[in-house]
Amino acid sequence: MRLVELLKRHEGKTLEFKRDLSSPEAILKCLVAFANTAGGIIVIGVEDRSKNVRGVPDVLRAEEKLANLVSDSIRPRLVPDIEVVPWRKLNVLAVQVYPSNTRPHYLERLGSEDGVFIRVGSTNRKAEALQIEELKRLNWRTAFDEQAIPDLKSEAIDFRAASELFAPYRQLTAQAWSTLHITTEHQGRQVPTIGGLLLFGKDRFARFPDAWIQAGRFAGTNRARLLDSVEIRSFLPRAAEEAIAFAHKHLTHESIIEGVRREDRWSVPLVAIREALMNAIVHADYAQQGSPIRIALFDDRIEIENPGLLPFGLTIKDIMQGVSKLRNRVIGRVFHELHLIEQWGSGIQRMTAACHEAGLAAPKLEEIGMHFRATISSGRVKQPHTDETDRRILALFSDGVARSTAAVAKHVGLSQRATLTRLKSMTSRGLLVEIGTGPHDPKRQYILA
Repeated sequence: MRLVELLKRHEGKTLEFKRDLSSPEAILKCLVAFANTAGGIIVIGVEDRSKNVRGVPDVLRAEEKLANLVSDSIRPRLVPDIEVVPWRKLNVLAVQVYPSNTRPHYLERLGSEDGVFIRVGSTNRKAEALQIEELKRLNWRTAFDEQAIPDLKSEAIDFRAASELFAPYRQLTAQAWSTLHITTEHQGRQVPTIGGLLLFGKDRFARFPDAWIQAGRFAGTNRARLLDSVEIRSFLPRAAEEAIAFAHKHLTHESIIEGVRREDRWSVPLVAIREALMNAIVHADYAQQGSPIRIALFDDRIEIENPGLLPFGLTIKDIMQGVSKLRNRVIGRVFHELHLIEQWGSGIQRMTAACHEAGLAAPKLEEIGMHFRATISSGRVKQPHTDETDRRILALFSDGVARSTAAVAKHVGLSQRATLTRLKSMTSRGLLVEIGTGPHDPKRQYILA
């Protein structure tokens, strides 16, 4: 472990600097929070604000003292890696823990309820009861929405509505309900799962009053004046599409003149909004109460926020690299079957790529309080990327006529498959609009946005 590499980083979810061992309980709380959340490193002997390296006097004795403190104070037992790291003529201690398989860990002095801590940003916070339960579920390898609701009958699910949504893709049999974990067997009878109730429950708001989407369009760049709002309480798959339609209704577009051609561009690519919203629905912590999923549109940005931090064990860096851990496996599985999401873990990368291609900055991802927020800025940092083939396609569509993939392929001299890939890319960048009954309509056409 090289100290110079750690000093390049800021304190955050997986890194903390401590001046010395004078406040051992703060160090123990941090180690508990790291072990319960996503792992991390504490560097002892470095000032947290200035990053001045002060070193640890009698470093071997300090190492032994810290090891004993951890062993005596944290339950279940935690064994961190403690390393003496030289720095010029000084030494510091680097203490590393990994996401634990025996969480929730807690400080024995405070007990198993008050002594559990989690990491939020660069702070250590006492875990609430719902978060402690989620930590326990990680050891059971069971997702929150896979749990049975034994006091309800399977009739609590609106099977007709679910079948209508699945009709374009597959016919749902009695076995399919169980395979998708919409229902599960409990003491010899079929009962709904939490995920099944969230997705298709007839009276789902009685159990989960915040399982809906709040959408709003604000004037300017703050929440002082609300121009339009809607509460979307449809079944979650339909609610997702309705929220996207609300965003589309309020998106602005600009006209770009290049030579003799005028090109209209959406302020934010719809694919980026869609991916952010799908991620919010699939990864929301529906056990939390107090706020629904929110999408807020401003003049300069769009914010999409869901209750719940990242699933324990993940960092923002992880999800930017495509690492995924589903909090709600049932919802994720059903959304995948309905073609609302593609490969798990790829949504953030597609959202980022769409913003870059549209000339926008990468989405800002952050944990705020006990929520996760994705912010997509509409301020362009560069012009949307188009190559010669894109420009030939745009010129073809400049007459305002809708055309099929085959017609475009013939014009540009590409295969239909290659042309379809390019047309979908141009649609995601807001250059073209797809016209059809859905993404799998064989007769779909495209027209200039």
